[in-house]
Amino acid sequence: MSATIIDGKAYAAGLRARIATQVEPFKAAAGRAPGLAVVLVGEDAASSVYVRSKGRATREAGMESFEHRLSADIDQATLMALVAALNADPAVDGILVQLPLPAHLDAQAVIQAIDPDKDVDGFHPVNAGRLATGLPGFVPCTPLGCLMLLRDVHGTLAGLDAVVVGRSNIVGKPMAQLLLQESCTVTIAHSRTRDLPAKVRAADIVVAAVGIPRLIEGGWIKPGATVIDVGINRTETRLVGDVDFEGARAVAGAITPVPGGVGPMTIAVLLRNTLVSAGRRMGVAIDETLL
Repeated sequence: MSATIIDGKAYAAGLRARIATQVEPFKAAAGRAPGLAVVLVGEDAASSVYVRSKGRATREAGMESFEHRLSADIDQATLMALVAALNADPAVDGILVQLPLPAHLDAQAVIQAIDPDKDVDGFHPVNAGRLATGLPGFVPCTPLGCLMLLRDVHGTLAGLDAVVVGRSNIVGKPMAQLLLQESCTVTIAHSRTRDLPAKVRAADIVVAAVGIPRLIEGGWIKPGATVIDVGINRTETRLVGDVDFEGARAVAGAITPVPGGVGPMTIAVLLRNTLVSAGRRMGVAIDETLL
């Protein structure tokens, strides 16, 4: 068998189109467009490309994009002052501080300074607590995008066995919480898990977010399982995921490619979160069932 390729690029395009259809009614009701502020510190090449992509996608959806590009030697107090100003700005519905920050800056302090109700990245401890307890809040964009792709493949996820390989605050932990909310039975594994192949082989759903190129081999995959590969690792010749794609493709029922799988979903979900934030803040109804 050969797995169905999960086209994250196509799904993300559809999601962005659905977002755009709700932006115009929001503008009419609120008298302004939803606004996303992105803060980039320094000249990291990958981050710069990502910020440009976010800005372009934001404008294409009819939203306002506020970009703040700061020098790499900015001090903590100045950065915190900018975050405070964005918290107070009524035109800003979402705030995203692009990570990683230069080593001399305290990234956790910056994240905690963001108003949780403008934290469209979903990294603030308040939003992590909301997710863990089932309260409304913002979920990190990448795991929410993964969940959307899984729902598209399976419909309902209830009763399925899922393994999340990776335990980061950005992907692994929130992904596990989302799968629990879908009534999956969830195992969180990582690079130090004993007999990792056996854990993976037992799962109907495998979410790989460990940051090790091709760690998960095709022989580890349960026949017919769905594989979501969050990893983006640059080798000498190309980008690869955390899963041996060709090996897994021969066994899995469905699998995301790298690139073109999970990656496009992250920006689309960021726009989704910004629109939802704008609706909540302005008291304008947003049909979240379409998002």
